[in-house]
This record gives sequence, C-alpha cells and structure tokens, in this order.
Amino acid sequence: MARSGVVGVGIIGTGFARTTQLPGFAACEGARVVAVTSARRENAERAAREFDIPFVADDWRGVVARADVDLVSIVTPPDTHAEMATAALEAGKAVLCEKPMAKNADETALMCAAARAAGRLALLDHELRFLPARRLMREMILGGELGRVRHAKFLFRADSRALADRPWNWWSDERAGGGALGAIGSHAVDALHWLFGTRVSHVSAALATHVRERPHEPTGGDPRPVTSDDEASLLVNFREGGAAERATGVVSISMAEAGRPEHTVEVFGTDGALRIDGAGRLSRARVGGGEWQSVETEEAPLAGGMRDNEWSRGFTVFAREMVAALREGRATVEGAATFDDGHQIQLVLDAARAAHASGCRVAVGGE
Repeated sequence: MARSGVVGVGIIGTGFARTTQLPGFAACEGARVVAVTSARRENAERAAREFDIPFVADDWRGVVARADVDLVSIVTPPDTHAEMATAALEAGKAVLCEKPMAKNADETALMCAAARAAGRLALLDHELRFLPARRLMREMILGGELGRVRHAKFLFRADSRALADRPWNWWSDERAGGGALGAIGSHAVDALHWLFGTRVSHVSAALATHVRERPHEPTGGDPRPVTSDDEASLLVNFREGGAAERATGVVSISMAEAGRPEHTVEVFGTDGALRIDGAGRLSRARVGGGEWQSVETEEAPLAGGMRDNEWSRGFTVFAREMVAALREGRATVEGAATFDDGHQIQLVLDAARAAHASGCRVAVGGE
C-alpha cells in the first residue's frame, strides 16, 4: 500500500512519458509524480516545471532510492530495462516497464525472477488491453462467438521513419533494442496472445532496414549506420488451446510505408470474424454475410493534456487501475500484462530474429 495513502510515482525517461504517462498519472486521484529523471537533465527539469514534480534526480538510481516513490515507471530504451527493473523491485518498489520488455529472453527471465522474489506489482505498458473495444473483442472471441479461431492478421503501417534525414538515435541501434519488431511487434504478439488465450508456437520472419544510415545529430552530422529494422513480416502458428484451432497468423509492420497510417487486428473463426482499427472501431462479419457490420462499444476516457489516440486513451484507464491497486495493497491489476506475459512475448521476438537470420521456421522457446 502507498505509505501516505497517495501513490508516489517516479518516472525514468521523458519521451513517451512526457506525452502520455505524466498527464495520465496527473489525472489519477490518489497519485502524484514525485520524482523524474532523464538522460538529459534539461528534459527532466522541463517536465518537472510543467507537471509540478518536486524532485529531479541526477540519474535513475536517484528515483529508485527515494522513500516517497511507490511505483517506478521505466520509459527508457530496452537495453536499460533489466537493470532498472531489477533494482527497483529489489528496493521494494512496484514497477511499470515500457515494452519491449528487454533486449532478449535471458534478460526477461531475470526480470521475472526478480518480480516473483519481490512479490510486488510488476507490469508491462501494454495499455491497449484497457480499451473497451479491445476488451469486448476478447470477450467475444473467448466466449466462442466466432467459433474456433483459424487465422489472424495484424497490420501496422506508418511512414515516420521513411525519410533518411530523421536523426539517428537509439531507435536506429539494434544493440539498444531499437527497431520495428520490438517496438510494434511486441504489441502485435501481446494482442494475439491475449485475444486468443494461447501463445505462438512457431514463427517465420523477414526483417528489413530500408533506411540504412541517418545523420548523427539533428543539425546534420556525419551519417551513422542503422542496424535496427524498420520493417518486420512474420508468419506464425499458435498452440492449441484457448480459442485457437490449428490457427495461423500474419503480422505486417512497417515504419516506412507512405499513405494513411493503419493499425488493425483481424481475427477469423469458423463462424465469423472481428476487426478493430486504430480508432477503436470494432466490426463483425459472419461467414456468408459478405460485409463488415459495426459493433457498438464504449469509448475510453482521455486525460487532459494528451494527444487523442488509442495509446493515450488506453493509458488513461491503465493508470487509474494501477493506482487503485497500489492504494488497496494489491500486487495485481486484472487484465494487465505481467512480466511473465512479457517473457513469453520476448521468446517470440527472439525466435523471429533467429528465423530471419536462418531463413527457417523456428520453434518458440525451444519447442
């Protein structure tokens, strides 16, 4: 339980945290962000002024060490997650970690062990699980309204990394955990695992880097090679169980495709199909019906100061659920992605990289 009845939040990183997590927590009754840090102190100081945060730490250890921090939110590149999360859990803090969970499954296994030993809330920021339309979609699938699930399609298209003049940063560095497979592929795998009630068993994959170098500085320094992927295409098979029956899937992710951005998940069963898009619109089709029909759903709330998108609305709900759990002394949030879920996702991402490297279909987790 929060020591003072108010959940103290410590934020490590001011990128996604600045646009989403800080306004999300600010809108939560019974919570306050009490400490923040960033790789660039000026970014942390700017966030502290904007959100009235009383303490700016010199580094992440300064956030973890504070007695008034109950929840540590890690919003940094993936290669830093394992060390930070483990230290926070060992210090008795609850942890929210950005996805992808870490660089590889060896690291996520250590993080899971630390979470089990600590007995604290340890969650991944898969906030899309908290959108009402996605929750309804899952209920319909697991409730048998599509019959047995045969196939799924996940599509994410954007052109945010299509131009070569975008500066090089950690996103361009495979060693730091950058790339489309981790950033978006982790969402894809989580969505399919969660919606189906089972996990990916085998994967084939092709990764591509279309923009191969970028200027090192925003002002146009010497170019540096890009070692991460900006496109990922996966063919997957699912274990029997949950709603799946010999189910297959296609995952198509590109950060370098022009046109209208798209983010859709389609699930096809013996009796019909469901489709959800990035605007939260849920549609249903029946076998033989020949068309999609809209399914009425609730709209998730949006905290003030956020950009209106699916990530923001999902986090608005997720933040409230986390704060409520901590105020009540609970170590779980119903429906949230746990560290164990994150480890299963990382096994798929690792298998996808191995499949790309070998040109062969790869069993997940050594199956």
